Amino acid sequence: MKDFGLHKIDLHMHTTISDGTDSLSEILLAVKKAGVELFSVTDHDAIRGGADMPELLKAGDPRFLAGVEFSCKDEHGKYHILGYGYDPRGESINNVINKGHNYRMEKTKARLDFIRTEFGFDFSDKDINELLSRENPGKPHIGNLMVKYGYAESKEKAISDYINKLKIGSKYIRPEEAIEGILGSGGIPILAHPTYGNGSDLILGQEMEDRIVRLMDFGIKGLEAYYSGFSEKIKEELIGFAKKYNLYVTAGSDYHGTNKLVVLGDNNLKDVDDGPDGLWRFLEDISDRII
Repeated sequence: MKDFGLHKIDLHMHTTISDGTDSLSEILLAVKKAGVELFSVTDHDAIRGGADMPELLKAGDPRFLAGVEFSCKDEHGKYHILGYGYDPRGESINNVINKGHNYRMEKTKARLDFIRTEFGFDFSDKDINELLSRENPGKPHIGNLMVKYGYAESKEKAISDYINKLKIGSKYIRPEEAIEGILGSGGIPILAHPTYGNGSDLILGQEMEDRIVRLMDFGIKGLEAYYSGFSEKIKEELIGFAKKYNLYVTAGSDYHGTNKLVVLGDNNLKDVDDGPDGLWRFLEDISDRII
């Protein structure tokens, strides 16, 4: 077993750059408070956190690994693909970022038009401009705005009762595009929360294995087997698949600040020393890209 000098890690969290509620400086404070020694900011379809966080770090701060999470879809379902240790100036990853951003903006404008025409929900020009100026606006941002105006009692109700009534056509980044973009900029692509990859449906057993093998053909390198909300059975199944196919293993909480009831650092991995070989190999192979 390798001695990485690490015990508590969290490689999956979101900031205000996407759909989290903590700024980069706030999430750094939260990481310190949680006792996390290695962390990664993995905003949806955005790499600004990976580029800007190093400027905030000081001597003695937790160690940092650049990350991203791409929201993907193909004819087999939905996927979230994490990327670690990429070059933020890389052309291939920025091409995917730009494509995903354009899709998000189209969907956000369509949702605003829908709730205005269907339900009469309108907002001030100032609030709309602020929403559209965000790097990655999404359903939670519209939901929070609806709560502010009294159109819904909660963000969750806003999304389920109103926003999700609009069925938007399938303009998504395909998983192979995300994987190729990460690899092309020197990064390592990992399948995020694999069992929860298709909305609320659980993907297990042979269906999960088939999905992993299919993504391996595109170049996926690992599985996020340690994740907030995973049962022991799910965790062990994913670790087993990682061992069978010689894949990396990672651990992340998927912290979103107050937008989700997830505690930073809570990923069912008590100590790096307790992790499997796939986790140690990942940390060793990514070590030269950790700040």
